[in-house]
Amino acid sequence: MSESTQQSEQAARGRPKSRIGTVLSAKMTKTVVVQVERRAKHGQYGKYLTEKKKYKCHDEHQSAKQGDKVRIVETPPISKEKRWRVAEVLVKAEAQVPEHQGKVEV
Repeated sequence: MSESTQQSEQAARGRPKSRIGTVLSAKMTKTVVVQVERRAKHGQYGKYLTEKKKYKCHDEHQSAKQGDKVRIVETPPISKEKRWRVAEVLVKAEAQVPEHQGKVEV
């Protein structure tokens, strides 16, 4: 391929879509479930609604944990359901302190 053909193909594709969401589940190996929320106005009534969508995303380094805020970007299909990957972790979730079941002796 010539150099001009490669440049024109990259320009035609444009930038990949990206979304910001919260990690709901990180129980799978190298896969996280991310929930993305967006506000949309109802066509007839004009009320603003929160639409939620879940994406299964590839997390190569397994850096995202439950509750983290992440940026995901569109990628060519990795598996049957994975078409997105985690680009970066924006905000880490606060560490949860487990509560003691019984009495604490002093």
